[in-house]
Formats: sequence, C-alpha cells, structure tokens
Amino acid sequence: MSETNPAAAGASVDTAPHRYTAAVAAEIEARWQDFWDAEGTYAAPNPKGDLAGDPELASRPKKFIMDMFPYPSGAGLHVGHPLGYIATDVFARYQRMTGHNVLHTLGFDAFGLPAEQHAVATGEHPRVTTEAAITNMKSQLRRLGLGHDKRRSFATIDPDYYKWTQWIFLQIFNSWYDDEARKARPIAELVAQFESGERAVPGGRSWNALSAVERADVLGEYRLAYASDAPVNWCPGLGTVLANEEVTADGRSERGNFPVFKAKLRQWNMRITAYADRLLEDLEELDWPEAIKLQQRNWIGRSEGARVDFPIDGEHITVFTTRPDTLFGASYMVLAPEHPLVDKFTPAAWPEGTHDVWTGGHATPTEAVSAYRAQAASKSDVERQAEAKDKTGVFTGSYATNPVNGEKIPVFIADYVLMGYGTGAIMAVPAHDARDFAFARAFELPITCVVEPTDDRGTDTSTWDDAFVSYDATIVNSTGAGVSLDGLGVVEAKARVTEWLERSGIGEGTVNFRLRDWLFSRQRYWGEPFPIVYDEDGVAHSLPESMLPLELPEVEDYSPRTFDPDDADTQPETPLSRNEEWVDVTLDLGDGPKKYRRETNTMPNWAGSCWYELRYLDPHNGERLVDPEIEQYWMGPREGLPHGGVDLYVGGAEHAVLHLLYARFWSKVLYDLGYVSSAEPFHKLFNQGMIQAFVYRDSRGFAVPAAEVEERDGAFYYEGEQVSRLLGKMGKSLKNAVTPESICEEYGADTLRLYEMAMGPLDVSRPWDTRAVVGQFRLLQRLWRNIVDEATGEVTVVDAEPGEDTLRALHKAIDGVRQDLEGLRFNTAIAKVTELNNHLTKAAGPVSRSVAEALVLLVAPLAPHIAEELWRKLGHSDTVVHQDFPVADQAYVVDEAVTCVVQIKGKVKARLEVPPAISEEELEKVALADEKVVAALAGAPIRKVIVRAPKLVNIVV
Repeated sequence: MSETNPAAAGASVDTAPHRYTAAVAAEIEARWQDFWDAEGTYAAPNPKGDLAGDPELASRPKKFIMDMFPYPSGAGLHVGHPLGYIATDVFARYQRMTGHNVLHTLGFDAFGLPAEQHAVATGEHPRVTTEAAITNMKSQLRRLGLGHDKRRSFATIDPDYYKWTQWIFLQIFNSWYDDEARKARPIAELVAQFESGERAVPGGRSWNALSAVERADVLGEYRLAYASDAPVNWCPGLGTVLANEEVTADGRSERGNFPVFKAKLRQWNMRITAYADRLLEDLEELDWPEAIKLQQRNWIGRSEGARVDFPIDGEHITVFTTRPDTLFGASYMVLAPEHPLVDKFTPAAWPEGTHDVWTGGHATPTEAVSAYRAQAASKSDVERQAEAKDKTGVFTGSYATNPVNGEKIPVFIADYVLMGYGTGAIMAVPAHDARDFAFARAFELPITCVVEPTDDRGTDTSTWDDAFVSYDATIVNSTGAGVSLDGLGVVEAKARVTEWLERSGIGEGTVNFRLRDWLFSRQRYWGEPFPIVYDEDGVAHSLPESMLPLELPEVEDYSPRTFDPDDADTQPETPLSRNEEWVDVTLDLGDGPKKYRRETNTMPNWAGSCWYELRYLDPHNGERLVDPEIEQYWMGPREGLPHGGVDLYVGGAEHAVLHLLYARFWSKVLYDLGYVSSAEPFHKLFNQGMIQAFVYRDSRGFAVPAAEVEERDGAFYYEGEQVSRLLGKMGKSLKNAVTPESICEEYGADTLRLYEMAMGPLDVSRPWDTRAVVGQFRLLQRLWRNIVDEATGEVTVVDAEPGEDTLRALHKAIDGVRQDLEGLRFNTAIAKVTELNNHLTKAAGPVSRSVAEALVLLVAPLAPHIAEELWRKLGHSDTVVHQDFPVADQAYVVDEAVTCVVQIKGKVKARLEVPPAISEEELEKVALADEKVVAALAGAPIRKVIVRAPKLVNIVV
C-alpha cells in the first residue's frame, strides 16, 4: 500500500547533515560489504593448513550452520525468502563473537523443472537462465549483508559438483545391504561369497555356471541402486513419469492437468527400504522438532505382524497383516489391480453361482479384470487410498483357501489395495476394518465377527452400521482344526496364531514398512546424467571415476516427446535419447573397446541436495569426495551428537520427509562404506515460519497490485473499486510480493534484517506490513544519535563511568540478549536491545564509552553494517565481526530489591521492597511486622501464612 518514505523525512540537511538516513545506510552497507569481501572476513578455516599454523584458532569450538538449499528462481527473491537466511546469519555472527570457528555458506540447488520448462518454451538452454538467476540471487543476498564464506559456494549444475553426485550414485550402485551386519558393503564382497559358495546363489546353480545376464539379474536383487520394471505415474500428455507429489487427487498432472496412468516402466530405484529400521532408530538421537520426527515415522510406517500364505490352484497368495488374530474372520481377498498374479488367477469363464454384483456386468472374468484395470490406472495413489463412499472392485473368478479354517474365499481386485504397500494383496476381515466392511456391504460378502465388541452392538453383524476395531478386546469365533484363539486377548492371540503359522509352514512373524524404494529416474533433460552404460546384452556397467563427470550433451529439443493424453499404452522418449552420438558410444571399461548405450533418463532434482553439506566442507577437492580429517572436524560424532552432523540446519517444514529422508539415507550409505564419520547429516533442525502477505482481489476474484490498494474507513479500494483482503502467501502471481531491494532502498538492509527478526518468533508464520518497517529504522536512528552528533558527525561518547541505573540496564540487556540469541529468540533479543537504547536516549548527558561499545557489540549480529560503522567511529581499527560478545556482570543482573505483595483475605494490604534472595522465614517475619499489615490484621488470629519468596505473602485469618 502506498505511503510516504519515513526514512527520507525528518530534519533538513542544514540542521542534521549527519543523520542516519536511507542514503547513509546504503553508502555504509555497500562499503562494508566490499570490505568483508576484500578481507575474507567470513572465511572459515579448515583443520588442514589454516588451523595447523594457529594453535589458538585450532582450539576454538566449531559450529557448522546451514540453510536449506535455495532454488534460483528467475523471479528473484521477495522479502519472505530471506527470513531463514537472516536468522542463520544472526546466529552465525553471534557464535563467532562467542569464540567459535563458524562455517556458514550458501550454494544453489540449480537442477529443476522451472528452468527446463522455460527451455522447452523458448529454446534457451536451461543453464543460461539458471546461471542468470543465480547471479541475480547472489546480488540480492549480498545486499542483505549475509556473512557467508563465498569460497565454499557452488551450484549443483557445476560439473565439478555433480561429478561427485555421480560418484556417490556409483558407490550406492556397487553396494548391497548386509542384513546380518546391518550395513552396506561393496558388491564385490557379495560376488566373492557367491563364487566361494559361502552364500548360496538363488535358484541353486553355481555362480560360475551363470551367464553375464543372469549374474546381473542376481546382483540386481541386492544392489542398493537397481533398475526394475516399476509401477509409475505415466503422463502421456507431458511425456514423462511423475512423482506422487506431482499428481493431483483426481489422478491428473499438477502441471497441465493431463490424465496420469499407472504403468510399468524400466526405472532406477534406490533401496532405501533396507535402511528403514536404522532411519527410525537414529531419529531418537536427533534434535529435531517432534512434529517432523512424527512425519518421518509415519512415512516409514513400521508395523509388526505376520506373513500368511493363502493356497490357490496349487500355488499361494501371500499377504502381510498386522492382525493375524483375526484370520478366522477373513471372508474374501483383494489383490491390487497391478498384482502379477491377477492374470494367472483370472479364468476364461465365471464359476457357477457367481453373484451378478461381483462381475461388474461383464461376460467373462477377463473382460471384467481388463476394464477395471484401465479404470484403476487413471487414478492416483492418493485418490485410490481416499475413504470414498462407494467401493469399487471386480471378482477375478478364483477362490483361495483360508489356511486356518479351510474355507474357500473369493479373490477380488480393487483399487484401494496398492501394489506399493505390503505384498499388494490383503486378507479382508470386514467385521473389523472400515474399508473392508464397506466393500463387503457393497458386494454382499460374508461379515464374521471374531473380535467381541465392547459396546452394545452384539456379534450379529447383520445389524451393524460399521466395523468394530479394537486392540483391547476378546477373540471369539476363532477355533479351527489346528489352533484356537477363543477367549484370548489380541496380543496373546497374535502370538499364538503366529507361532502356529510358523510351525505349519504357511506363514511367519514379520515386520513391514510403508516406506517404498525411491524411484530415481526422470524422463527429462535438465538433471544429472546417470554414469551408467549398457552392453549389447542390456547389462548395466558403471563408468570408472576417470570418466566422471559425465556431462549433459547439447540437444536440439529440451522437451520429452508427448503423446495423446489419453493413450496409456505409450512409452517415454527422453530428450537425451535423441542425441544418438552421445547415446551410442565405444568405451574401454577395462576389457577392450566395446559398444555401449548410455542411460537416457536423468536423476531427480533431489539428488544434488542429498549430500551438499559435505561439499561445503571441502569444495575444491577434485581427488576425493571430502578429506576425512576435514569431515571429522566439522561433522564427526562428539558429545551430544552421537551420530555427528551439522550443528544447526534451518529450513521449511515442507521438506519434513522427502529431502530429509533421502539425505539421511545417502549419509548412512557413505558412513557404512567408510567415506564419512557422520551417520546423520543434520543433528539439529529448526523450521522457520513463513512471511505472509495480504492478497487483494477484485469482484472477479483476480488479484490486484497490493501496493496500489488504498484503505478508507476499514475498507480497501483499488482504482476506486472495493476489493477483498485475505492473508495468504506472498508471490508474484498474487501481486503482493515486496522485494528486498525496495525495502533496502527506503530504509537500508539493517532495517530489513531487524524487522524480519522482530516480527515474531522465528518458527511462527507472520504477516508482512511495510508500514511497520519504519519502527526498526527509528531504532537504528536513535542508536546512531546516542553515539554520533547529527550536526557535526563527531562521536559524542565520554570516558566517564556510567551510573548504577545504566549499568543495571546494560548488564540485564547483555544477559538477556545472550540467552535469546543462543535460543534463536531474535524478536525478544531486539526488544531488549531497544529497551537499553531507549534508556540511554532518555538518560541525561552523553553516553559512556564502555556502554556505547557494549551496545554496538550487542547489535552487531543483528545489524552488522551500522555496527561496523559505529565500531570504527569509536576508534577501533579491526572488524566488529570477530570481537568478543559482551558478558554480563551478574551482580548488576540481579535486582537489589523486588516488590513483595502481602495479601490478607485475598486483598493486597501492603507492598514491601525486599532482597531477591530473602528466605521464606525472614520474609514472613518482615511481612508480619509491617505497620500496614499489623493495622489490617487488627489483632485477628492468624490461621496460616503462605510464603512464596520473594514476591508473595498470603495471610489467612
């Protein structure tokens, strides 16, 4: 909303030529930013070289402080983006001033879909637009005075960086997970076990008898990175596979609104499921918000239960169930439509007596299954899992046998069962599962109560309106030829039936996870190429390190081939596949020159952000991923950090699962293989809130420019028309974005920093209000005036000792600001600085030098430019960045006296000034001897005296 610039208002140049104005702020800030760059002020020394020759520096404790990787958008930053960057900068500056060796830098997560979309639309190479966006973002961030070690910055699109992303992929590809050792090991060790006979080859043949293709297939079942025919979200209209997060609830692409189908395509996967238990266990030692830990636990979804085999036509269908105690209530089975056994168990004709409602109106099971599969393929996993009122499915035409009672139960396919969870098959116990109950009602299937209801519904399920679900009940109707569960509680029944299943050879106790292996392929151009080639037999080979980085080739068309949006039977054609000179190559991989074909998918945008914390440590190392001594120094395990990791990692809660889970997985693989000492990448995680802004919309619902809206009598108008106002996100499309540059021009970067930190607690979202920024600007003006004469420009401080009131105000501020900065409570730290500054403003006479210097040091982490300028004006020649942060004298922090309230019959009768350390006994004596208290008692007998030293005495008469 429009307003007059308060930074330019005030006294004229004649009366205050040295006032702190926006112009003065701009000059100061640019000068000190140049100084910091020239002097390398924020360069963090490493243990090799820099620290080796400086024992004092080497003895300092270290702090590694990180922001989540920013993506360099062509639209640039708005004021909401730097919130976390300013916060980590303040914290890093404070840590430097408290004696720490601080590593704080920032790189760019630069592979991404927006740049590729722009390239598809314009033909301009995505590197060109991405590098331009990085240059712009660096300029914007520099203006904020962020104290980053710029020597360590990089972008994921730098070949020197993604060389090591590719190298890590190869370490994962050439590893397997040893369940007994609970760690990753080189694949060569597994091959040696097969060759020696120490480990049996699946299928019973000897390793030497297998062909190269057969060996590759065997190893593919073990490798941590493997290619398989995976069920994926295929979008013909876009020509690419989509992640679940890119598919809307109604089964369409988020971008373009095209239909999305389930299809099986050859894709690369990461076997993150091998680490499910460790990913859960190690969460307990991390200093993360509990809400984030809970999201990761839920995503991993560990559940204990049993695997059960249901015989069918000489074979069996395997299910995983967390409730084996309810096996006697299983009255039908459901397979996912994509289950590989569906075709096998779909006969040519319906069996005699098939219910009409089971057939879906089709003449044969084959027709019914084919039609239903097509219908299910058009839905996303989210939509399929939604608790829809109407349950859909179709009978396969086959029956399985319930192993505990021998009953024949029909086998259906239904879209509410997913191939990606468990075994892709369920035993349905409709009496005790809400979805199964709804399905059974819709298809007129039996519903048998096997868990006695604890309410008054009884066991006659024909009268039930919904399922009865409980883990604290008694098992009933559950006796068969081999096992009886009647009368047992759930826990005991689960144990007994699991033992019987194992003894009978038809099942076993097991653990299942919701977590699926990570789909790692994308049919796009703008991503890291896979360092994989295929021989003439289709066997995958890894490129040697000497051939890395494998760089992206030039292509004429950046878009994947698109198809009829409704044609689900198409296959992707990637941009890389059209560059035949790059795809078809002759290489010598150690056994002579041979022809190979390169992998034409690229890695997902998550790849580069899985390990970037390690590159910050040793960014110019071309010989190895990271020097072990350097990694141990910055990230190794130590007291309070049993798994090691970054000391503080700040970013949005939207990355609670995917990025954080993927990075943890990569870190554990590298740890297992001995490349790093830290088993976790990020020890402490802090989620900052969001800066929101008001969105103004006209009568059509269109956003109008917020800066041009006027407020009149509580209503809002744009070009004379009344508009609505709603608090929401800030962004270019909503026409409410405020750029950092505009605020810096009006007030200066220090004011912007202070305002963003003062708006509220860092972890809470808050609304932006440009009109309120001036409050922090005035704070800086008062600070300036307390030290500099606005008329002459001379420093006005004196060498006299400050009075006791000022000493108390100073040391209370020091004590409070220290605690607040340590706890990331920047808004309350600014409030304490403001209180001290106001005290000095109101005090008579000039400010004492010792107080002025301490105040400047308190301000330095928050507003570094003005602090540097005032520190220099106070006569110092060295930077304020590495000065010691003030330490409070506790004698001045503790009040000499506190006010104690004395109550009689709940009413205040006296207020006493007493020492803060007074004992309860002494306080009671003082209170009872007070003249006002004696008068109020008037001789009445005292029943009880309640003392809460030093602030309260309550007398009961």
